[in-house]
Amino acid sequence: MTLPFATSARSTVGIEWELMLADRDSGDLVPRARNVLDVVEAAAEHERHTITGELLTNTVEITSGVGDTVAAAVDDIADAIRTVRTVTDPQGIELLCAGSHPFARWYDQAVTDKTRYHKLIERTQWWGRNMMIWGIHVHIGVEDVNKVMPIVNALTAYLPHLQALSASSPFWAGDRTGYASNRALVFQQLPTAGLPWPLETWDAYGAYLDDMVRTGVMEDATEVRWDIRPAPKWGTIEVRACDGMSTLPELAAVAALVQVLVERFSRMLDAGEALPTIQPWFVRENKWRAARYGLEADVIVDRSGAQRQVSEHLAEMVDELAPIAAELHCAKEFAGVGTILAQGASYARQIRVADAAGGDLREVVQHLIREFRGGPTLREQVALG
Repeated sequence: MTLPFATSARSTVGIEWELMLADRDSGDLVPRARNVLDVVEAAAEHERHTITGELLTNTVEITSGVGDTVAAAVDDIADAIRTVRTVTDPQGIELLCAGSHPFARWYDQAVTDKTRYHKLIERTQWWGRNMMIWGIHVHIGVEDVNKVMPIVNALTAYLPHLQALSASSPFWAGDRTGYASNRALVFQQLPTAGLPWPLETWDAYGAYLDDMVRTGVMEDATEVRWDIRPAPKWGTIEVRACDGMSTLPELAAVAALVQVLVERFSRMLDAGEALPTIQPWFVRENKWRAARYGLEADVIVDRSGAQRQVSEHLAEMVDELAPIAAELHCAKEFAGVGTILAQGASYARQIRVADAAGGDLREVVQHLIREFRGGPTLREQVALG
């Protein structure tokens, strides 16, 4: 299969953020996405951002325009949130985000009435109906199609870092799972989801798609649901491994880390250097460890099998990659990685709230609502920095 890869400016940024709709008082999910979209889709018609539905009717997805910087993309996201709130606030609906809702159950949720979603549920059955998960997707522009698969492969060594920073799904349907990111393990149950196959060239990726389409596994490239995937339509590499971020500054921090890593690998390819990779079996083990232990995970960091605590390795990366962040004009956002390391990721904060409330997960939901609404805006955090 000859697959075109769209023209895209190098290291530009696009962000998608899936948000829950919850009742202000009970914290339970509400199936009100269509009500919201009927109003805001028209309002966003001439904006850089978009606001759309998702698999479940309790979710809206907001998407930035193409940003030259992380700040530009995040500004679009902030504008979209303000637009959504013009509808949700008067209706007593709150917005929040995490990889999972602490106590909601799958059988109480309705699927959006679209053919693609009905086909997904028909095929995947119980697992598909259990996809009560929320995430972020970060797109980074790549100017040369021949760089795409090498960068995808190199990024897999940093999946545990991204997954641990964003981990926000320690609870599932009212249970404490013992995992920092239960979402990571649930999502990979879908066909074509999970870790990317280690394909070395764009032609090899095209051959993979040809096999999958010819055998009826998927209809086109949009059904590749890897944790990191090429996005041919946009000319980007898309990182999809992260749980939903609970605050806007944290979203910006993870987006900056992805942008900086992609740019670093792009520069290495420009210089004729081989990109660092680790064995696929190490990648798989790292994913499980990050899902289980979050920022406390010991992960395998090189081909020899050397292991480091992911939080310590991240702290070193922040120092090492800071010059690239400065050149990409995302230094303040990138510094937010250090803030997450210092304050704890969302999963840890949720567990602290649950413990303080005697295990009452309604309090965890109210905490997430407060964080999403009342936490510092990106502009405020940058000003403080």
